[in-house]
Formats: sequence, structure tokens, C-alpha cells
Amino acid sequence: MTLATYPHLLRPLDLGFTQLKNRVLMGSMHTGLEDGRDLTRLAAFLRERAEGDVGLIVTGGFSPNLVGQTKPFAGTLATSAAARRHQVVTRAVHEAGGKVALQILHAGRYAYHPLAVAPSRLKSPISPFKPLPLSSAGVERQIRAFVNCACKAREAGYDGVEIMGSEGYFINEFLSAATNQRHDAWGGDYSQRMRLPVEIVQRTREAVGPDFILIFRLSMIDLVPGGNSWEETVQLGTAVARSGATLINSGIGWHEARVPTIATSVPRAAFAWVTQKMKAAFTAAGIGTPLVLSNRVNTPEVAEQVLADGCADMVSMARPLLADAHFVRKAAQGRSADIATCIACNQACLDHIFQNRMTSCLVNPRACHETLSELAVRPAAQRRRIAVVGAGPAGLTAATLAAERGHAVDLFDAAPELGGQLNLARRVPGKEEFDELLRYLTRRVVSTGVALQLDRRVQAADLAGYDEVVLATGVLPRDPRIPGQDHPKVLSYLDVLSGRRLPGERVVVVGAGGIGFDVAEFLVAGGHSTTLDAAAWRAEWGVADPALARGGLAADGPQVTPPARQVTLLQRKSGKPGAGLGKTTGWIHRTALKMKQVRMLGGVNYERIGDEGLLITHGPQRENPTWIACDHVVLCAGQVPQRELADALEAQGARVHLIGGAREAGELDAKRAIDEAWRLAVTL
Repeated sequence: MTLATYPHLLRPLDLGFTQLKNRVLMGSMHTGLEDGRDLTRLAAFLRERAEGDVGLIVTGGFSPNLVGQTKPFAGTLATSAAARRHQVVTRAVHEAGGKVALQILHAGRYAYHPLAVAPSRLKSPISPFKPLPLSSAGVERQIRAFVNCACKAREAGYDGVEIMGSEGYFINEFLSAATNQRHDAWGGDYSQRMRLPVEIVQRTREAVGPDFILIFRLSMIDLVPGGNSWEETVQLGTAVARSGATLINSGIGWHEARVPTIATSVPRAAFAWVTQKMKAAFTAAGIGTPLVLSNRVNTPEVAEQVLADGCADMVSMARPLLADAHFVRKAAQGRSADIATCIACNQACLDHIFQNRMTSCLVNPRACHETLSELAVRPAAQRRRIAVVGAGPAGLTAATLAAERGHAVDLFDAAPELGGQLNLARRVPGKEEFDELLRYLTRRVVSTGVALQLDRRVQAADLAGYDEVVLATGVLPRDPRIPGQDHPKVLSYLDVLSGRRLPGERVVVVGAGGIGFDVAEFLVAGGHSTTLDAAAWRAEWGVADPALARGGLAADGPQVTPPARQVTLLQRKSGKPGAGLGKTTGWIHRTALKMKQVRMLGGVNYERIGDEGLLITHGPQRENPTWIACDHVVLCAGQVPQRELADALEAQGARVHLIGGAREAGELDAKRAIDEAWRLAVTL
């Protein structure tokens, strides 16, 4: 490794009894690989990240006991038999030259099962189960379970543990007066509410000895009503450090917080200032315990900058290491341009977990599937000539993977630039990270030797002689067949997002799927993206200095700038507009539009468009006809596959493969498109 480019990021960290090879901590994340008795797949997943030179890996959360499980049959470590099963994980990481800590996660009232326990009988807004309040003896049993789990982790060969004390789980619930309404020694004023984490850290350190990494995940800013004050947070951080924590990791926001913390619309390193604030408090108190910064750090440049600025001693990255297992190694080799950047879309990671599906990654479908042969990239048995038509995410993925395997690949597109629909997505405020996806895919074209033929609309005859033809030609806007849609005030989403035509001040958006929401956000932003303006983003979501506002929530709430346009968003389906958006990000988009005063209506019929605007009726009986006055109507009424080449190619005997939008339009779904392209390319 060379320290030249990223001297702070790649510098070793001496913990006294051991040394970390660099300042990168792979943050804990739920993947689904933690569940069940066979941890072979988890071992393979973590081995690749260790081979990529991550300084310290933290596993997904394992419960210390049955009541602390996040869901039935979730991963638990409480016995020596379980510790033996974990040895496949620790052995894999150590063989690859890495270090690994197990996260101890007690779900508390967030548990999705009827055995949930908590300090008080208060149901969380994100679980249907009301927890059982613990007796004093019950609290003691939970502490012993944490300590036992840490001991079993050491028995399994882990280099340390991370005690999950943030994000609204069990320990957080004892800390907050809003969730801890006890009147015994574990409740009351803050000095008693903080007893639980301090006892856990003290007793764990005593049990595991001095030469074992003990990380405490501290909630630096709660972002919920009734959250802790900054004085209380510093008090806890100081006590935990003095009780034996080796590292203190930053937790940002409770899961029930109504402030986004890790989605793509959150500015990069948006909460670095909070960890920096804690570091200053530690320095003033004479505490040298290293601090780890977390949330929305996705490039080595951002990581290097926050470390150089003194915000922390290490940087935690979780999803960036889903996107690219060799992130650190590439950075150290001067190959940062080859890093597949996490775009924080949540589509294949968090959305999958909340749907009880295995985690993957939009950018890297092989993530968490390292042992599956159908996703492995191996040299082709025989070199073939392959034509790929369409240079969007599906076509770029298929072309570059096929070329990497040794095939001769020509990539055609009628447009003069790469990217397809990515060139629309990246223009939407809050989706600037799609620039990174396009950058990476463009880099792959160069590094794999794909022959590009842009600005060329091919016919079937042009593709004669290829062994395989991959059609990734994408989609066309669906014709909604609204009377009067040829009116001059009607625009398509292509017109708007491409910048060819901009609507006036009053706009009706027809269609409330993903594209409709994107267009609405584009229209109300008026060219200003708070994702690129951290101060404006904090004001817009009501995030304040926790030293001035308890929990970091501004007393006067979000300060939203007026919308650039008056927008009405319509859908034919009854029910809440945006219901089909991402499981973990849909609420963010709906909230953002509500803050910008977007009017959203479902269950409407589009009767006709005229000089007055758009005439709608309501419900199956077409009741209450109403004209919505507007300057323009933007059609976002779905898409249809663009695959007119397929029949002609098959007629001339070509081997044709349809992927992405050309196979199935649906919503514009880069996750599905890239996954299909990957699975096809590794078999050609």
C-alpha cells in the first residue's frame, strides 16, 4: 500500500494491544446472511472484504438472547455450540489477513416478535408488538446476556465485539426519557438511565480482558422527539470510554426518526460535524479513545477529507463495501477510478431486508451471493462476437462483463452519449449519485475494451454475423390516450428531465410512480438541490445542533424554501400516491413533496386536456368533474418496452437476449436491469 494519495485513510491505527492496517471500519449492516445455523455464506462475504484490505470488519447484528432477536430465528450467539459455528467466519477473515468484530444487537421494542422486552411497555411505531416491561431482575439478565455474548464471540475467534447502543434499539430505549418511564434504579434522571450501557461495557471489559476490541455504538444525535441533549450524550460517551471501550462508533438517528440519514438524497458525510463535536469534547476531557465517523461516506476522497479535517479517527463504511469489496485496496493502489461507488439507493440492501429478502446491491448484484456459481465471473470457454444494443445500465453491464470474460463486444446506442435513462435520473435533485454509477460504468467500458458505436441506430441487417445479440434498448413512454394530449401545453417526462422544455409555474403531473415523483421533485426544486448544500439540507429537514436542541431536532421545525412551481401529482389508482416506491425511501419522497406543498390525488380519471388545463373525475363512477388549471401537463404514465428489433433479428436466425426495460418495462428499475444483465453476461 502507498499512503501518498490518502495518507489519513491508509495510516494504521494502533490500539495498544493490536494494530489496524488502516482507518476503514466496515460498518455493521443487516444482510440476512447472519440468520440460520450455516454461516458459510457470511464467511465468504466477509472474506472478500478482508481480502480487499478493510481495517476492521463488523458483522451484522447478532442477538445475545432470544428476546433480543430482531425477528424470529434471527442470528443469535449465546452458546459454545453457536461459537463453534461462528469459527468458519473468523477463520475466513483471518486467513484473508483481516480483523473482525461481532456486533451484539438487542432489538428491544423494535423486535418483530411477541417476546420483545423494553424498559417500559411502550410500542414502537415500526413494530406491531408491544414489548414486555423488564423487572429489575430482567434488566440484570439482559446485561448478563450481553457479557455472555461477548465471551462467546471471543471463544469463536472474533477480534472484538461492537455493542449496539444506538439507532433506537434496546440500549437507546433505556437512555431516552421518552421510552424509559421506569422509577427504579434503571430509570429516572439521566445518571440512572445511562447505567445500563455503562454496566454492559464495564462488565464486558472485565469478562473479555484487556486485549479484545470493544466498540460501543453511541447515538451521537437521536433525531427523535425527547431525544437526549448534547450534554447527556457527552456524559455517556465519556463514561463509556472510561469504562473500557476501545473505539466509539457514531450512531446517527433512531430508526423511527422522520429525518433521512443514509438515503441518496442525504449529503455526503452529512453528520461528520456531530462526530467532530464529540471529538472536541473528548479532547477537552483528556480522553484519547478513537472515534469512528459514520453515514454517507462513499468515496476515498470524502473519507480522506473528513479524517484530514479532524472529524474522527476512523471512518465507517457499510454499503460502499457491498458495492465494492475491494474499495480500500483499489484506493491504496491508486485505482480509485475503478471503485464501484455506492449510490445509497437502498433498493437491494435495506429494501430487501425490510421485505425479508437476502441483501444484494444495485451496483454489484454478486454482493452477499459470493458462493453462488450463477453469479461468478469466469473466463469464457470460447471467445464469441457479441453485439449489445443499448448503452443504459443493463447494456453497459452486459457488455463490460462479457468483455471481461474474453468476448469481443460491440456496444451500439442511437444516442451520442452513454447512460440511457441514467442521464435522466441523475438530473433529479437528490439523485446526483447516479453520476457515480455512470462514471463507473463508463470506466468499465474503457478498462474491459468494449468497442463503442454511439450515435448509431442499428437495424437487424447490421447485426448479422454476431454469435449473440443482447437487446438492452430500454423503454418508451406509454401512451395514456387522454383526449387532447396533443395540446401544446402537454409535455413528456423526457422533455422535462432532458431539459428540452421547461414547464410554467402551474404544472399537473400525470402518473405518481417513480418517474412522476422524480419529475415533481425536479419541478419544485427549481434547479437547487439541497443534497449538494448540507446547510440547506439540515434546515429543510429540521436538523439542529444537539447542544441547542434536544435530540438534534430544531424547535421551530423544518425550514423549507418555497416551491419553484405549483405542482399537482395525480394517479389513476386509488390509495396513497407513491405507495409503490421503495420500502425505506418512499416516505422520504412523499415527505419532501408534502413539504414543497405538492398536491397529491389518487383515484382520478383523466377526461381531457384543453386550454383550461386538465379535466378529471373521481372514482369508478367518474364523479365530480373538475378542471385543474395549469400551464403545462407532464405525462409520466408508465413505459412500454422498446424492442422492435427483436422480431427482425429472430427472423434472420440471430440468438437474441432481452434484458432490462426491453424485456419488461414496469418502473424504470436499474436494480433489475443490472441484475438481469449480470446473470446473462456470465453465461454467454
